[in-house]
Amino acid sequence: MTAFTQGPIDPTVQPVPASVVERVDAADTTLQNPQRAVIALGSNLGNRLENLQGAVDALEDTPGVRVKAVSPVYETEPWGVEPGSQPSYFNAVVVLKTTLPPSSLLERAHAVEEAFHRVRDERWGPRTLDVDIVAYASVVSDDPQLTLPHPRAHERAFVLAPWHDVDPEAQLPSRGPVADLLGAIGREGVAPRADLELRLPE
Repeated sequence: MTAFTQGPIDPTVQPVPASVVERVDAADTTLQNPQRAVIALGSNLGNRLENLQGAVDALEDTPGVRVKAVSPVYETEPWGVEPGSQPSYFNAVVVLKTTLPPSSLLERAHAVEEAFHRVRDERWGPRTLDVDIVAYASVVSDDPQLTLPHPRAHERAFVLAPWHDVDPEAQLPSRGPVADLLGAIGREGVAPRADLELRLPE
């Protein structure tokens, strides 16, 4: 198995700290214990599809991360706000393997959001890009900086539907099969967009 190599530098994305790169490169030599992580993407401002694709590409360009699967795109109603008060979202799920610890993966997720000018001035507010860690291996943690699995993933069809598409046997740690969770809440307000597609990085 070959080691991870760093992709071309993307000037729109904040660099990973050198200390993290060094640790990741050391781990990449043997790929010791890579972990599976699930990332949810969402955008309802700007060019929504380009924002999602940019996030996929930026994750792939991260040392110690390899994108393994990208879900179909869904169009969904905004969560937690009055109907019609915001544009609809495009949502997708990315499955990746990583040698980064959860804290470093979270730092990278925030850096990708910031590169797309994500503004955090309003809860449930519109945003150019959301990059949320849904699950990391089988880790269950109530750390306030990064609760794992995502504390609301089990009740969000815009996470569960694309995740189920890309991994029908998936399990949400401490919650059970994604198929069962999706069946319990249904797919109301979540529409597949067969006319749109995210590219899996080469």
